[in-house]
Amino acid sequence: MPIKPPRLNHGDTIGIVAPASAPIDAKAIDRSVKVLQRLGFKVKLGKHLRKKQGFLAGSDEERLGDLMSMFRDPEVKAILCARGGYGTARLLPLLDYKLIRTNPKIFVCYSDITSLHCGFQKKANFVTFHGPMLHSDLGKKDIPDFTLHGFLNALTRPYAAGSICKDYHGRTISVLRRGKACGRLLGGNISLLCTTLGTPYQPSFKQKILFLEDLDEAPYRFDRMLTHLLNAGVLQQVAGVAIGINKNCLDPQAVKTKEYRQTVEDVLKERLAGLKVPIVAGLPFGHVPLNATLPVGARAELDGMNGDLVIIEAAVS
Repeated sequence: MPIKPPRLNHGDTIGIVAPASAPIDAKAIDRSVKVLQRLGFKVKLGKHLRKKQGFLAGSDEERLGDLMSMFRDPEVKAILCARGGYGTARLLPLLDYKLIRTNPKIFVCYSDITSLHCGFQKKANFVTFHGPMLHSDLGKKDIPDFTLHGFLNALTRPYAAGSICKDYHGRTISVLRRGKACGRLLGGNISLLCTTLGTPYQPSFKQKILFLEDLDEAPYRFDRMLTHLLNAGVLQQVAGVAIGINKNCLDPQAVKTKEYRQTVEDVLKERLAGLKVPIVAGLPFGHVPLNATLPVGARAELDGMNGDLVIIEAAVS
C-alpha cells in the first residue's frame, strides 16, 4: 500500500523548486506565488529557484539541495515544481529516499518530472501528483477553473476525487477499446517513462492503470516508444491504458509528401490493439490548459464504456 501524504490545509506552506529546467518567464514564479497566496497558502521558494545553468535550473547539487531541503523542512507541507523541461533523471541516483520515505509530502508536477514520480513510487512508495506546475499552469493569468478546482480537490480533501472528466466539456475523448478495469495509477510523460526501463527507478507496471501523454512528438516517435514498452514486456502487464491529450504531436511532413503517413491516433490504435484491456484516449490531462490532477499510486477505475477515468481512493490522509 503506498503511503498517503498528509492533506494540504488552509494556511499551510508550499515549497517551490525547479528540479529540471528554469522557467522561461521568470515573472511566472511571481504570478504563481500570488495565486497560491490568494488561495490561502504560504509560499517558500527554493534557494536556487531562479538560477540558470545551460538548460538546467542550476547544478545537480543545487537542484538536489533545494528539493531535499523541502522534504526536510517541517513547515513545508507540499512541494510544487516551477516547470519540467529537462534534468530530473540526473537527480535520481542522488536522492535520499530513506529521508523522503519518512517525510512523505504532497509533490506535484508533470512532464520531465515524470522521472521523479517513478523514482518516488519505486524507492519511497508514496502517492505523488501528476498535476499543474507554476510556469505552464498556475503562472497563467487565465488558469481554468477546471484545472484549479481539480488541483485543490486532490490535495485538500481526504476522500476519493471521483471522475476527472467532471465539468470537462471538451469533445476530445474516445474509447479505443471497451471495458472497465481497476488498478493503481502509474505513468506520465511517455518519453520519460521509457527512460526508466532497465534502471533501478523503473516502477512496476503489473495491474496498473497506465496513463500517458506527451508534447511535440511526431507519430513515428510515438510508435517507437510504444514499441519499446512492448518489447520490454511491460505494456502487456497493465490493466488499462488512459491516454491524455498529446499536444502538437503531428507529422510536419504529412501535407508535403505523397507517402502515407500515420497520425498519433492511428499509432495508438495499432500498437495497443493487442493488449485486450480497456483503452480511453483524449482524457483531460497533459500539456494543455484543462489539466486534471492525477494521484500517482492511488486506485482508479478506467471506464472504457463511458470514456472516463475515475479516482476511487483518497490520495491524501
